[in-house]
Amino acid sequence: MEIRQVGIIGFGTMGTGIAQLCSTSGHSTLVLVRSEERQNRGLNSIKGFLDRSVQRGDMSAEDRDAALGRISFTSSLEDIGACDVIIESVTENVEVKRELYRTLSPLVGPNSILASNTSSVPIAEMAAVTTLPDRVCGIHFFNPAPLMKAVEVIRAITTSDETVERARAFGESLGKTVLMCKDQPGFLINRMLWPYLLDAVRIYEAGMATREDIDNAAKLGLNYRMGPLELADLLGLDVLLGAAEVFYNELRDPRFAAPTLLRRMVLAGHLGRKTGKGFYDYSK
Repeated sequence: MEIRQVGIIGFGTMGTGIAQLCSTSGHSTLVLVRSEERQNRGLNSIKGFLDRSVQRGDMSAEDRDAALGRISFTSSLEDIGACDVIIESVTENVEVKRELYRTLSPLVGPNSILASNTSSVPIAEMAAVTTLPDRVCGIHFFNPAPLMKAVEVIRAITTSDETVERARAFGESLGKTVLMCKDQPGFLINRMLWPYLLDAVRIYEAGMATREDIDNAAKLGLNYRMGPLELADLLGLDVLLGAAEVFYNELRDPRFAAPTLLRRMVLAGHLGRKTGKGFYDYSK
């Protein structure tokens, strides 16, 4: 079915990136946001990104303006429910998500699909509280969404073949390589990534190496673009901890057990780039 409008719930780091990606791919994009401050911050982020793209010659000023013109805002769940593809990108808290899906479910149009951008919460957790579990799936983007080339489409045990194929087609319409995955802890990429990040924290916690040498080992020895501690700061240490706890609770695998240092940093509010301090100091 034709995708006439994409609805996005949540306008934080990921929601902002997804909105930009959808609009620059030609989709009319409606964002649910109830805070003027959050709306302005997200929109300014998108404008700044697109302005830099114009300065580099990656896009024309006309295409930038057209992309910005495709983004609109609402405070009404009813408006979002009428969209063809609805992407939820709210906080990684299972109870918050379940309450949202419970409320949104009766408002979703007969041909709409409801997708979560969650990185850790089982898709079945959200689908179970809806009246349309066959139309709930995961569409998991990676940060920054406009630049990362992959997107995961996650199939829950209740997801229909039609929903999976529509989600795949939507991901491809955004210019992404679509990775198909079952609804298992960590899905595909994070199932591999989280033990790597947590091991780096353990190495640092044990005093085996400096943070710089740990990150340079990955960049210079493994040819990764970012080191694990840098990446943890970019993702958010609260996100790293929250997902680790979800994975560990489901799998009981010690590779996913959160290091004490990570817990203490989150308690102290040192969450990485978004707070100005994590493994590195970004305040300056």
